[in-house]
Amino acid sequence: MPEAIVLDKVIKNLRVVRPNQQSVERLDLGIKDGKFVQIAPEIDAKLAKEVFDAQNRLGFPGLVDAHMHIGIYQSLEKDAVTESRAAAMGGVTTSLNYIRTGQYYLNKGGSYKKFFPEVLALSEGNFHVDYGFHIAPIASEHIEEMPWLFEEHGVSSFKIFMFYGGYGLHGLSDQQNLFLMINKEERYDFAHFEFIMRGLTQLRETHPEAQDYLSLSLHCEVAEILSAYTKIVEGDRSLTGLKAYSAARPPHSEGLAIAIASYLAHETNCVNINLLHLSSRKAIESALIMKTAFPHINFRREVTVGHLLLDVDAPTGKWAKVNPPIRPREDVEYLWQAVLDGQINWIVSDHACCSAAKKASRQDPENIWLAKSGFGGTEYLLSGVFSEGSKRGMSYNQMAELLCWNPAQRFGLSTKGDIDLGYDADLVILDPNETFVVQAAESQSQQGYTPFEGMELTGKVKTTFLRGNLIYDQGQIIAGPQGRYLNRRRGADK
Repeated sequence: MPEAIVLDKVIKNLRVVRPNQQSVERLDLGIKDGKFVQIAPEIDAKLAKEVFDAQNRLGFPGLVDAHMHIGIYQSLEKDAVTESRAAAMGGVTTSLNYIRTGQYYLNKGGSYKKFFPEVLALSEGNFHVDYGFHIAPIASEHIEEMPWLFEEHGVSSFKIFMFYGGYGLHGLSDQQNLFLMINKEERYDFAHFEFIMRGLTQLRETHPEAQDYLSLSLHCEVAEILSAYTKIVEGDRSLTGLKAYSAARPPHSEGLAIAIASYLAHETNCVNINLLHLSSRKAIESALIMKTAFPHINFRREVTVGHLLLDVDAPTGKWAKVNPPIRPREDVEYLWQAVLDGQINWIVSDHACCSAAKKASRQDPENIWLAKSGFGGTEYLLSGVFSEGSKRGMSYNQMAELLCWNPAQRFGLSTKGDIDLGYDADLVILDPNETFVVQAAESQSQQGYTPFEGMELTGKVKTTFLRGNLIYDQGQIIAGPQGRYLNRRRGADK
């Protein structure tokens, strides 16, 4: 690089972990205008306005946490601040958040043309990391709005909650129209799912330039199976806590839902399908069978750090309640083997901050049926995968693919997910040798507890950069929110 060019920052003495590589290299990184502009074994520090010494630690691309929920249990503008602080603490620099109309979130129904601008307004200036949204078409009018969401706001990923057909967020419901805030004549059912898929297929045909990253994500559980088994399990006093909740939402409900969704994708030629938070052996097996049955469908398979770190014997009990449930240890180990075998495409947190006051029932705090579903965990995403993955022989490069590159590619984030020239200078520096015990009191989240409490992890995030700006260092958030909204239509070209 000519000496006339002055870098904003150079990061020295870094062991760089990149996706799609076979090794880790000791490199310096030159940053200017928020981008990586020079990568070399040695960069002259005199060329930079600022020098940061990485002390021979590992440098991963900033994580893309492709499955988060912001504003589900408290106001969105407050949640965005605290939970994106937690993301920065975990090395996450891109937060993709699922959102919908209906109860929770903004507690509003109606058109996304009114709803989504409010979401954007509440988000602006509150995220510490870059952010985007996946949107669930709940009402029939939302399907017609999918082109507007993409063309005007760059929303390129959509979602179906399959179990909402007869279930609420926390259990059986016979008032789905009230829960989802849709007209009493409407149904959130398999036919609606089919029409969403047809809408997305048409959108891909209209925008061939975006056909690789216009996708549909599915929460795969069948409401009728959940309802029947919940009644059985609630009457069986031998099952309690997380074991009871897992039995009430059995793995074959996941497997069946995956099969139904996959056939509908085949029927509608909806080729980009993301199977979310697969929690069990039966779910993985069903997903792989569907891949064989429908080879023209471009499936992606996701697991969460919660399902990889926790099992039904977790001492934190009700704090680990989530949908789909935490499973027995044999399912956890099967998930890990699927990860190691390359059958999983990315790992996420499914972060949904639910405060202790809201999580457990005041009248019966240990009752698993009364506890709310969901918990935070984005702050432990990298450390959790690094710690447990390293024990199982996972390479650092594969971790970068699962946590950074793969979700960035799928969701149209062409400047995220790698440490390369022209990419956003998103970087997380991790000490691979530091062991720590998870304590909720040390988290940047406002949740106040964690289902990972007391877990010993090796590999601690020390520093996080967002577009070259230091946002987290040595346990502290640096400066105010600097996150930008990611319009993924514009992001198609790097």
